[in-house]
Amino acid sequence: MKWGLRHIHCLVAISDTGSITDAAIALGISQPQASRILRSLERAWGVTLVNRAARKTVLTEQGRRAVEQGRHLLTFAESLESTARGERLMRLGYVSSAAGRYTPSLQRRWRESVPGIDLRLIHAKGPLAGLAEGLTDVAVLRRTPDPAKYRSTVVGTEGLMAACADNDLWGRRRKLTLEAFAGRPLVVNTQSDLEMDLWPVGVGPLRAFDVDSVDHWLDAIAAGRGVGVATRATADQHRPIGLRYVPIADVPDIEVRLCWPRGQAISGLDTLEDIFRSLYS
Repeated sequence: MKWGLRHIHCLVAISDTGSITDAAIALGISQPQASRILRSLERAWGVTLVNRAARKTVLTEQGRRAVEQGRHLLTFAESLESTARGERLMRLGYVSSAAGRYTPSLQRRWRESVPGIDLRLIHAKGPLAGLAEGLTDVAVLRRTPDPAKYRSTVVGTEGLMAACADNDLWGRRRKLTLEAFAGRPLVVNTQSDLEMDLWPVGVGPLRAFDVDSVDHWLDAIAAGRGVGVATRATADQHRPIGLRYVPIADVPDIEVRLCWPRGQAISGLDTLEDIFRSLYS
């Protein structure tokens, strides 16, 4: 049996909603239809993608990998359609946050300045926010990419924040230092663009728990499994119940960069740089 984008849409919806029933509602189809689509995909691939339970569904390891790649496929398909329609599009990738509290202003100013090009924000995994896979045209990163492959320019700076559960003693502090992390379990998002080289070797927190997305990172910290480090933009954009952020006082601000592949001419890039710089100034 052949499989197509509707199968991937269904699998991603199941991952996002946590159940086949809720995925069906999100897709505008019936629950039996969603179940049939999932079963047909599993038969086509010869693997079990979802473990069914009475009240929820849990992705298998194969299912989690398929969802990650499936999101890339859907993003590429959407971009392909836009190109075929003759639409002008800039795909701006980000990992945890595009511009934090400035993101709405970024989108509004772009529409005012470049009405002929649609700015589409794409939440992508990995330290390059989809650039390496060709899923994004430009990425906003908190690290410097390989200069042999990518060009980049600094458009602003951001402070770093400690993240902890809201019942943690840190939650009462107005600020922290790097020394306060000594011996504490650290939750690390392995797909983040933020580099965790803040402490000398042998000093600092204990890397106790790795996750593969910002959502899992937030959940783990709110559950008290450890503490974390994030940028101010992430703290502004992601404030779930059960989590607190505290400024880290003794580290320099990190650079916020716009990055793009070498050799590519990108319409509107100069305007995007100007907007970012004005927002961060």
